[in-house]
Amino acid sequence: MAMNSNNHADDELMVEMNTTPLIDVMLVLLIMLIITIPIQTHAVKLDMPVNTASTPPSKPVVVQVDISATNQVLWNGELLADRQQLEHKLSALAVQNPQPELHIKPNKDANYAPVAMVLAESQRLGVTKLGIVGAEQFVQ
Repeated sequence: MAMNSNNHADDELMVEMNTTPLIDVMLVLLIMLIITIPIQTHAVKLDMPVNTASTPPSKPVVVQVDISATNQVLWNGELLADRQQLEHKLSALAVQNPQPELHIKPNKDANYAPVAMVLAESQRLGVTKLGIVGAEQFVQ
């Protein structure tokens, strides 16, 4: 058997760094960067309204309907005698343009019947801007 004397040259350590994995990682990062850049620069063209100097909206007219502890209905502090008077005021309120806001403020000791009556008449006569205020008195 012949022995090769050049074996000694094959046993030397390799001093150079293997750059293949580094190049692979850099190529993957470059591809990811190329893919994600168009997504980040994508823009939607919108025609936004131009701000014109306009007057701020005026505060709406508010009509306060109070229902007292004795189940009396008060229209802006004025005691209503009967249901027909309430209907007359609500129908006049419903035809106004713009329609005033109707704030119903029941007393916590009042019965539900007058509150339900005011709500039902408001709906029947076409009052659309309606709210119940003073609900914090019912929290215990």
